[in-house]
Parts: sequence; C-alpha cells; structure tokens
Amino acid sequence: MNDTSTPPLAIARQGYFFAGGEYADTPEGEILSGQMYVEFQIPEELKHPYPLVFFAGGGQSALNYTGTPDGREGWAQYFLRRGYAVYTLDQPARARSPNHADQVGETTRMGVERVRWQFVAPGRFNLWPQARRHTQWPGTPDPGDPVFDQFMAQQYPSLASFPRQQALNRDAGAALLDRIGPAVLFTHSQSGTFGWLVADARPGLVKAIVAMEPSGPPVHDVVMTGAPDWFSEGPLTKPYGLTAQPLAYDPPLKDASDLKFVRQAKGDTPELTPCWAQAEPARKLANLAELPVLVVMTEASYHAAYDHCTVAYMRQAGMAKTTFVKLEDIGLRGNAHMLMLEKNNAEIAAVADEWMRGAGVG
Repeated sequence: MNDTSTPPLAIARQGYFFAGGEYADTPEGEILSGQMYVEFQIPEELKHPYPLVFFAGGGQSALNYTGTPDGREGWAQYFLRRGYAVYTLDQPARARSPNHADQVGETTRMGVERVRWQFVAPGRFNLWPQARRHTQWPGTPDPGDPVFDQFMAQQYPSLASFPRQQALNRDAGAALLDRIGPAVLFTHSQSGTFGWLVADARPGLVKAIVAMEPSGPPVHDVVMTGAPDWFSEGPLTKPYGLTAQPLAYDPPLKDASDLKFVRQAKGDTPELTPCWAQAEPARKLANLAELPVLVVMTEASYHAAYDHCTVAYMRQAGMAKTTFVKLEDIGLRGNAHMLMLEKNNAEIAAVADEWMRGAGVG
C-alpha cells in the first residue's frame, strides 16, 4: 500500500508544539487542558508567503492530511512539494491533544455503520439524492478490507458538545496564529465552524480559508431520511448563523436572539434542502467581509444537498469574496465527504492551489 513512485521530500525543518490551553485545578493537582497538538514541516524551498494550517473534521485528526488509508501521499505532502509550509493539527481533546474529560466534557464515537453511510459508502444506504453518485473511495467499505480497516483505525472520539468544541478550537487556533503569524486555514466539515471563529477572533492573521464542505447548513441541521422526502428539519445548532459561538455582526448583537431567520418554503430543486437565511435587512459579519474564502463541494456527499445554503448565507452576510466550487462542474466526479482521502485527492488539492494563487495568498 505504500507509494514509492515520488521523489523524497526536501524538508528544511520540522517539529511539533502545543498551542493554547488553560491551567485548571483537579483532585490530582493543577493540569493544563484544552491545548492543541500542532505538527509542522517547512520545505527546503519555501515559495509562498503564508503557511497552510489544516483542521480536520468530526472524529478525525491530522492523519486526514498526512497520508491516505491506501498508502498514497496526502495533502500535506502535496503542498510541501509545491513550496508551502504546512501545519497539521489535532483538535483539543482528540488524538495527540490530551483529553481531560473532567475539564472538557464527554465524548461520542462513530461506529462502522455511521462511517460507511456518512463517509465511504453512501450509495449503499441512499439517504440523500446524490449518494449513488459516489465512485471515488479507494477500497471496499467493509471490515476486513485493508483500506477500510486503516480508515476505521484512525477514528477518534469527539467531544459531545459542539459549542464546547468550537470554543476550544477557536481559542487554540487563535493562540497558534499568535505564534506563527498570518496563515491560510484549511477546514473540513465540523471544523468549518472553527475557521469562521478563528478568523473572527484574529481577522488580521487569517489571510484566506479553504472550506471543504464546511459544517452546515446554516442555523438548523438537516436530517437525511432517504426517499421519497429525503430531508427533515433538524435542531437549531448554529444560533449565530454559521456557528454556535458568537460572531461579530454589524450592527452589533446583544446576543444570538437579535438575529432573525427565515426559511425557504422548499428547496430550489427536489435534490436540495430549503435554506435558512437572515431576515432582511441582514446584519453583516464585520470581521469576515474582506476574507477570501473557497468553499469546495463534492458531487455525492450529503453536503451536496445544502452547501449552497451556507454559501448564500455567507454572501448575504457580506462575505463577498466567497468562491463556490462544485467539483462536478469542473470535471471531478464521484467524490463524497472525505475528498482529501479519495482516489483523486491530488486533483482536488490542485483546485485549492490554483484558487490560492488567484486570490493572492499562494
């Protein structure tokens, strides 16, 4: 399963450190909790002004970017070979970031069935209209298949409280940028909320965000139910529109209740969910208005039903420098949610690279 077809990487410097965290009293004495593990590699020939900071999504870790379950190079190596400095992260309380449950809260886990329907075999379950278009997983989605077993082995427990996850990653992400300086953030799925929050907290240090199927849709979750109705309304999980934690709006908010939302009567097509938006006149996201953002959506993921809602909300809130790329529209077909691990991962990375160069951050 190891890829030996590429030349060695030329690395000038590599290492790790921890960002963020706070000291807390416990029965065993004072501890440090909430810190984020950060691993970095600086290429020998550094060609770009800003490093890339990679946040993984729910149940995942930096491993999403440092290789693939079938042994190919990951996005970290892809961008290192093109002269970018790369920082890969483990969220606070996950993987190599210590989990002090008495400080940060309970965790939940993903079983095999959820991993299959959500990530590697959506067509088998057909819970959303686009699911059967998935073709890019590099293996058989069953225990015993070596690729599936490798992917299942790298699933980690996640904090059960999504608002708590967002607060911890906002604070640790801000501490990371305070240390390394301006950067481009790559976010995926659950960590999409972290990108908006870190950029809101450090607007001068986040130069751009590549948001791969960021946590959505706005305001209310959607539950995928299968045919014939496909979708049902989920709980209100993002009272600040894109996040559960506060974002800076203009005019300012006293609290989340100042935001008023309206819902489409029905989706634009039967394959798309109804969208939530702000009631007009819409408040603007004060610290994100000038931020270049690339939102990438795949053809077969559950996000294919609602990422357009996230983009519409961002643009309504003043994020005019948002680019929305549907991979099928540029000839990259058959991907599901774990796009950075699938067979054509290098082609998708090239899309982000080209966009960064065009946005003046690559």
